[in-house]
Parts: sequence; structure tokens; C-alpha cells
Amino acid sequence: MTRPPLPPFTIETAMQKVRAAEDGWNSRDPAKVALAYTPDSAWRNRAEFPRGRAEIEAFLTRKWQREHEYRLIKELWACDGNRIAVRFAYEWHDDAGQWFRSYGNENWEFDTDGLMAQRFASINDLPISEEDRKFRWPQGRRPDDHPGLSELGL
Repeated sequence: MTRPPLPPFTIETAMQKVRAAEDGWNSRDPAKVALAYTPDSAWRNRAEFPRGRAEIEAFLTRKWQREHEYRLIKELWACDGNRIAVRFAYEWHDDAGQWFRSYGNENWEFDTDGLMAQRFASINDLPISEEDRKFRWPQGRRPDDHPGLSELGL
């Protein structure tokens, strides 16, 4: 199975890869998202270290059960060969209704088929008020005309 665009990445193909990842994560479908990773993909996500698609799918299932009304924006930071660096922000609320904006950076490494073999994520959560939210599109894919992180001043 291949997952275009394939490495080595140009700025344009890296931007396509980043948007595809954003769209996948905004679907909040753990099984669908897990297919973007190699069967033995290795992650570091905060203090968790999922390995392989089954653990990634379980991780994402838990994540989206506690992060309600999740909306994500990713932005390309850099790319070289089979690696992409991304910055991102997402908004969500917990069971008590407290809103958060989670900021972070990811480093990705892809195999020759365009599947992500390694993902390293560093993330910080900022409590925000409902009025401070910036990501207000209907759940799912971010509309093409919605501003990105740089346009939002994030």
C-alpha cells in the first residue's frame, strides 16, 4: 500500500502531506488515521510511546473519547528528504466543559511508500475560555477558506 505524496518531499508535496494528516485527524476516526502509519510505526506522544497500528488506534480512541469537539490545524515547518517537521494547534474541551488550546511540534519520518514510520510529538495545553476559541468550523475537515495558524497569529 502506498500513501502519496511519496518522499523525497518538496515544499509543495510536504504541504499536501501535512494537510492530508490534518484532515485525517479531524475525522476523529482512529482506524482510518492508523492506516497512515507503518505497521510497526513508533511514536512518542507526550509521555506515551505507542508502537504499531493497533496501539496507535487504541491511543487515538482514548484521546478522542476525552477530547471533545476536537478541531486541529497543522502547518508545515520544514522538510528534507523523507522527513517533515510540523507545528500544530488544536482546540477541545474536557468532560467538565473546560476548553483548551493544545500547541505542539511534530517530527515525522516516512518510509518509501509514504507511510509514517516515526512520529515524535511535543505538546502543551493552555486552558482557554469558550469565547477565546478560534477554531469554530463544523466538526470534520477544516474548510479551505479557514485561516491557518500563521493567519490566526498562533
